[in-house]
Amino acid sequence: MSGAAKLYSPEVLALATSLSRYPLGEALPLRGSARAPLCGSTLELGLELDPQDRISALGLKVHACAIGQASAALFAAAATNKDRSDIAGTLAELEIWLTKKQSPRPAWLGLEVIAPARAYTARHGAILLPWKAALAALP
Repeated sequence: MSGAAKLYSPEVLALATSLSRYPLGEALPLRGSARAPLCGSTLELGLELDPQDRISALGLKVHACAIGQASAALFAAAATNKDRSDIAGTLAELEIWLTKKQSPRPAWLGLEVIAPARAYTARHGAILLPWKAALAALP
């Protein structure tokens, strides 16, 4: 299997197309955005929190490659009930996982699907976008 075929697997492409489940509506009061400087990918995010400051609803607007889109879909699928500490902790773990070969994969659900992108440093910024945008939005 070629590198591109491994990177853009059917699972990655299915995740990318699933983003339509998370529209960025005006009713979401908290907003954040992030941009990956290397590739120019961008992500806008809206959040609503429950009384315990955990994510209860979210929406996304993503302009990124399929890997960035898949990462955003993985974020959206598992972000409910997460708080600022959870998001910041996962972002830190992701940054280590992406840059250090022997580091463990963070526990965020589904990351194994985008694991082949670890070998492509140009994709790392796009992978991190949803966590960075969420931190920008969270109080």
